[in-house]
Amino acid sequence: MDRLDMMDKLKHKLPMKRFEHSLGVEYTAGTMAFLYDVDIEKAMVAGLLHDCAKYVSNDKKIRKCEKRGIPISECEYKNPDLLHAKLSAVYAKERYDVTDEEVLSAIACHTTGKPGMTTLEKIIYIADFIEPNRNM
Repeated sequence: MDRLDMMDKLKHKLPMKRFEHSLGVEYTAGTMAFLYDVDIEKAMVAGLLHDCAKYVSNDKKIRKCEKRGIPISECEYKNPDLLHAKLSAVYAKERYDVTDEEVLSAIACHTTGKPGMTTLEKIIYIADFIEPNRNM
């Protein structure tokens, strides 16, 4: 699935504010990727889909992660909204046909980060916080 098809599908899945935020992260990530010599398309796809499971209720996030064998930390059980990153990576693969492990990893760690992050992972982590629509 190409990025425009992903965008069209995502537009119908997310509330408008969340969709606009995702577009802002896509743009910011693409710009940062250009500056830091990272694959721009990968950054834009990861930025676009980073919150594709954000709309799922916290109870469902836990159930869906448990069903798929996704590890859930004690902190994540107490703050299940954090699971949207891991679940978004799963949705990116299952629903948007993303197979690139770098992109999926960048989506999966965009809320908490992780040791030894790649430049792409750092870009998505930061772009999520600095994109222009964030404070709307």
